[in-house]
Amino acid sequence: MPDKTILLLGGAGLVGAQVAWQISCDISPEKVVIASLYQREVREAIELLEREFPNIEYVGVWGDVFARADFTHERRAALLASAKRRADLFDDLLGDLDRAYARSRLVQLIREHKPDVIVDSINTATAISYQDVYTASIIAKQKMDALFARIAALEQMARSPSSPLTPLPPSPSPGLEVQSRRGGRGLGDEGEVQELARLRKSAQQAFDALVLSQAVPQLIRHAILVLRAMQEVGTRLYLKIGTTGTGGMWLNIPYTHGEDKPSARLMSKTAVAFAHTGLMFLMARTTGAPIVKEIKPAAMIGYADITMRAIAEHGEPVYVYDSKNELLDESLVLRDDSAKYAKLGKLKMVVVDTGENGLFTKGEFEAISAMRQMEFITPEEIAAKVVLEIKGQNTGSDVIAAIDGAVLDPTYRAGYLRRSALEEIERLEQETGVPSVALGQLGPPESGKLLYEAFLLKQRYRTLDTVLKQRPKKIADALYRYVLKHDDMRRTITSIGLPILAPDGSHIIRGPFIRIPERADTNRVPLTPDDIDKYARKGWVDLRPENMARWKERFEKMQRAQQQIRGRGSAAITMEAYLQEEIRIGDVVAWVFNNEEIGYRIK
Repeated sequence: MPDKTILLLGGAGLVGAQVAWQISCDISPEKVVIASLYQREVREAIELLEREFPNIEYVGVWGDVFARADFTHERRAALLASAKRRADLFDDLLGDLDRAYARSRLVQLIREHKPDVIVDSINTATAISYQDVYTASIIAKQKMDALFARIAALEQMARSPSSPLTPLPPSPSPGLEVQSRRGGRGLGDEGEVQELARLRKSAQQAFDALVLSQAVPQLIRHAILVLRAMQEVGTRLYLKIGTTGTGGMWLNIPYTHGEDKPSARLMSKTAVAFAHTGLMFLMARTTGAPIVKEIKPAAMIGYADITMRAIAEHGEPVYVYDSKNELLDESLVLRDDSAKYAKLGKLKMVVVDTGENGLFTKGEFEAISAMRQMEFITPEEIAAKVVLEIKGQNTGSDVIAAIDGAVLDPTYRAGYLRRSALEEIERLEQETGVPSVALGQLGPPESGKLLYEAFLLKQRYRTLDTVLKQRPKKIADALYRYVLKHDDMRRTITSIGLPILAPDGSHIIRGPFIRIPERADTNRVPLTPDDIDKYARKGWVDLRPENMARWKERFEKMQRAQQQIRGRGSAAITMEAYLQEEIRIGDVVAWVFNNEEIGYRIK
């Protein structure tokens, strides 16, 4: 029998929207249910599909399908702020399975529409792992330590016979009996009781958030609920569009979400992604289960659009602030009061929109899509594989069937389109007068630092050979003069969290916040000469002569590799090869990643 109803989870996203179009074109079911997080994107996707496929019924659903039905339109942060809601989340995650099944929004969606096929393009690994159990653990420990330190002080006070004692409110630790004195100035006065209650509440919230951020319980419950619902309604096929978590790269990946490489958060994403694969492997061998398949793109997925737009980070606009000089002292404020800086408007830049993967500038896109970096694959190619698997044709890309050989590698088409995308970015750069270098969001901040340093070298010298003819101090002074002269560029660099270290190494030009060092526990860090060197390597635009000497060494290696290409054919095109004389900032930084960071893909 033909598949009459298809449910697309994440159906309005970059990949999901293309899958919806391909399914409508090649399979033409009676009904397609498009479920995604935001109402606006669902409506936009359906409007486009209805115009092209008027004979298909499209149903739009929006909200968080991982939550219970009552919470589907509420932000997780708001849920965690409420003690009652946290208790509800705990019950859904670790409580009775039958009750959780009845309350689940995803279960209700499956039971309502009874899909023959479910295509799940939600990035489940990101949604679960990026609740960040690491930060939650640090916060919970700090809160609990503060609470128990206060309790210990009260216990010591309770042992003092100097005044009558009365019981405190119930203790968070079973069996702990702490008493307090009424009145007086000591640890047991009314203010101390209130302070203890405040600490207890804060610690309880942090502890709850830590428990609720654990990935494995969430993933297991999600898999069990989905399987049970599909068994109940008789779903024929569940096809997951998964992720490797690292775009096909491995532990040497140079892109992270912080200072550390490899990033613990990124590795958590990979761990969750393959844990999910393992659960689906078991799901496929469960009596009464549907056919289960998974397709894992092993490259960056792109792209949806190329446009000039205002930039946002974590849902908030990024502003351009005027810069100021600051003398480096014994400590450094990472996030200064933005009111101290003149706000000059929203940051706008030409970007490649890769949907759920984020926005990339020309420099970032050029670097991440370069040969032996992450490279990329298009959503159309993924959608074509999905439709073939739904039809029952063997694409050889089903991870459940063949984990070792099923990942989707970068493609010729994407490589061909890369040049077209870069040319379009360059055209918009010329039209707008705004260079598309880096946002600092690709991570680590080192990539943004390298891109801006390469950009400054390009603006001043244009070619490798011209740089090689200069002395490092002369280069450093010339780039510093360029930075001081070009206000917009300087302000952009500092406004995205990259301070500019002056040639003398004794002061920086900065904006309201600094990405490196990345510290969640304090806003002020000690600063020694060794610290300055470390931070400059990781995420400061370093205009000191010693860094310019480092750039000259790189360019010398690139030039030597160029000279060895002649007469060797395609075998000469290796990671060491840099094919242009012109400084192309993304390719230059990709060369650094390949040859210095050892951050390249191996297949």
